[in-house]
Amino acid sequence: MLNLTYEYKLKPTSSQIAIFQDWLEQCRRVYNYALAERKDWYRSRSCRINACSLNCEYIIPANAPRPTYASQCRGLTTYRKTSENLQQVHSQVLQQTLKRLEQAFVSMWEGGHGFPRFKKLGTIRSFVFPALGKNPVQGNAIKLPKIGLIRFRQSRPIPDNAIIKQARVVKRASGWYVMLTLQWDVPVPDILPHGEAIGIDVGISHFVAVSNGQLFPNPRPFKRLERKLRLLQQRVSRKQLGSNNRAKAQAKVSRLHERIANTRKQYHWELAHNLCDWAGMVFAEDLNLKGLAKGMLAKQCLDAGWGQFLGILRGCCFKRGVYFQKVDAKKTSQTCPECLVETGKKPLSQRVHSCQYCGYTTDRDVAAAQIVCIRGLAAVGHTVKMLCEGKHIGVPEKKESSRL
Repeated sequence: MLNLTYEYKLKPTSSQIAIFQDWLEQCRRVYNYALAERKDWYRSRSCRINACSLNCEYIIPANAPRPTYASQCRGLTTYRKTSENLQQVHSQVLQQTLKRLEQAFVSMWEGGHGFPRFKKLGTIRSFVFPALGKNPVQGNAIKLPKIGLIRFRQSRPIPDNAIIKQARVVKRASGWYVMLTLQWDVPVPDILPHGEAIGIDVGISHFVAVSNGQLFPNPRPFKRLERKLRLLQQRVSRKQLGSNNRAKAQAKVSRLHERIANTRKQYHWELAHNLCDWAGMVFAEDLNLKGLAKGMLAKQCLDAGWGQFLGILRGCCFKRGVYFQKVDAKKTSQTCPECLVETGKKPLSQRVHSCQYCGYTTDRDVAAAQIVCIRGLAAVGHTVKMLCEGKHIGVPEKKESSRL
């Protein structure tokens, strides 16, 4: 079973945009009401039993069960009968909002995330249709329940043998989009190690260093547009709260943020395809991205977007039949790829690897990428003699590519 998500830009009418905005607001209110119900239940169980609280009291019976997704769905069904606004929204869309809240609590319990927060006006920007009718796509239009046909820009064709399982309508600064989850009932074979191997090392001075010696620059999309973003945010702060001019200024800030994100993502996709052109096996470091995002170089790490790039690279390798695997990232910059001896820590200002034992000299990031390649080859069980054939360990022959 294979699932992929195709994204298309919608071309809704003014009346359809009004429906979208109303549905987002109703989803936000349902989310906040369900969160308040759960929060009150938790606080009522944390009050002291021998003293009254000076702030507030939660009069909830002691035998009242904890609110869950199932119980809140039943309550939603009862309340929809008395609310005309909620009756305008598809019932499954509201249920998906409650499921979103349930997932937030699961992330708090299992993923170490914080307690879910209430959503401000305009914070919720998407709603989901978990099921669509038969043949929802008709030409260049898609039929959504209770809304009808909506035109969209079909940037790529939808395969005939794919089943549309769900649709997510997303609001962005540049317009409205629909994300279709497609499912193919086909077996997905596992990609086995084959062909040449390369290791990559992500960094800040160079975005990616490859074990074959190639260095890719860091585009730094946020840093290049940071000054313009600062000026636009200053204009927003000088506008009156709630005015139309403030909303227009905030829209410009949102469009610039989307431009930065699109620039970064486009570069990641081009680089991922470039790496897949070179080899049949790609190895990368298994980094602690959350820890790096809290260090002194957090701003530069987040601007680079290593987590998004590694996710895109994994998906690109899967679609193109390239084997991808992460390896241990410890001491990759402290080990010589020629003699495999630890050379000690290097300051960040030292950009050249020079081994004091064997004399091997190369770029610091390239040496780390070669160590990643060596560890990847060892992980998949290949020997040096089988894959290197007299060449440098883990350094495949460099090929030309025209993508970047």
